[in-house]
Formats: sequence, structure tokens, C-alpha cells
Amino acid sequence: MNPLSPRARPAGWAPTPRPVRDAWAGAGFFATLCVVTALVDPTRPGRFPACPFRATTGFDCPGCGSLRALHELVHGHLAAAADYNLLLVAFLPCAAAVWLRAVTGRARPRALPKWSAPVTVIVLVVWAVIRNLPVLGGVLGA
Repeated sequence: MNPLSPRARPAGWAPTPRPVRDAWAGAGFFATLCVVTALVDPTRPGRFPACPFRATTGFDCPGCGSLRALHELVHGHLAAAADYNLLLVAFLPCAAAVWLRAVTGRARPRALPKWSAPVTVIVLVVWAVIRNLPVLGGVLGA
């Protein structure tokens, strides 16, 4: 008998839904990223590649400082993490809530609303502009 056939499964066993598997795969990837950034300090030069946007333009991109912010979060320094990239620190609780909904089965697979991609792009562009304003004195810069 084929071990993958439905008759070979134990009673009561049901395959894991794809959104739950994807959520756990994403959590595993994020956990690996956290371990790497915890062990390798991104503030030391030469450890990670430089941001190509910042190297080209001299301005911070929306993601600049994310590795350093994650490094600080893993070590329990919330204020220092917010200083490196406030958007990442604000995004992580939202991502955790979405992850919990997917894992507990409360999120039904559905298409994203049509407005979600443009809103995401607008938020990232506005964040990039705000964090590079000289009026703020570089408070939000990476």
C-alpha cells in the first residue's frame, strides 16, 4: 500500500491547510533571520552588504536600518530598534497578528483587496520621504 494514500493515514488525521503551512514556513524563515542577526552584529562594517539605494542616492530607503533594528529587538532594546527603523518596529506586531490568525485558522484564504498594493507603496514612499527630511534633523534616519 502507498504510504501517502488516504487509507494509510491514521484515523482523524487531516492534511494541514496551505495557509497554515505557509505561516509556519514564514515563521521559520523569520526565526532564522533573527538568529543570524542576533549572532552577527550588523553595525560592524563588512558583515552584511550595504543598501544599494543609499549607496547610490545618499538617502535612506524605507528598509534602511531594518537589520540593525532587528538586532536590537532580538537583544531586547526596543528604543534602539525604533531609532534604527520605526516602520519595522510598528509593522512587526501587525505581522504577528496576521500570523496568529493564519495559524489558528481564523483567516480564510481570499484575494487581497485591490487597494492593498497601492496603499503599501504609498506608505513606503511617504516613510522614505519623511525619514529623509532635513527638518527633522535626521531623527528618523537609519
